[in-house]
Amino acid sequence: MNGTDEVRGRPDWRVLVVGGASGMGKTGVGRALARRYDVPVVEVDDIVEALLAVTLPRHLPEVHFWRTHPEAAGRAPESVVERQIAIARALAPAVEAVVANHVGTDTPVILEGDYVLPRPVTPGDPVRAVFLHEDDEAQVTANYLDREPEAGPQRHRARVSVLYGRWLAAQARAAGVPVVAPRPWADLADRVAATLEGVDRCRLP
Repeated sequence: MNGTDEVRGRPDWRVLVVGGASGMGKTGVGRALARRYDVPVVEVDDIVEALLAVTLPRHLPEVHFWRTHPEAAGRAPESVVERQIAIARALAPAVEAVVANHVGTDTPVILEGDYVLPRPVTPGDPVRAVFLHEDDEAQVTANYLDREPEAGPQRHRARVSVLYGRWLAAQARAAGVPVVAPRPWADLADRVAATLEGVDRCRLP
């Protein structure tokens, strides 16, 4: 990825959020940036699993929703997106606790996941963020097929992802957080790093 394995100096941020909907390339770019800056990655999915293990549905109904209502994933895409937004908002305090811990202990980390919400950008903020968004449903369908060929074309899931991604991208832009197009894949990590480092060659959609 054009130098993404080259370890750079200590970043000027303490938490780098890589957000966006499913199927946008967050995991790959998060790992590439982790190598670039020599910092670990925390996946929001792990936070979700930890909460599911130590709570009951009555404690956090939104976080438990997909387990208690598995049939809901097949509803109209707009309905699924509404539920994803509700889950992200319910998870926000847990995500913020992880962010605050890394800022407070001065230990850099990359936080990656679907359920991270954009937060307003402030000068000198130790928390930086970038959101990925692919608006082509056919491309997201192809991404899922490449990643999970045994499942076949997942067009409904791709539609949900694009709609949720549009919402996240709009929230990010409103908060002053950069939104980066995943394609071309080959230089995605470099483009994200350029955005974070304020390099003119970054390309935003």
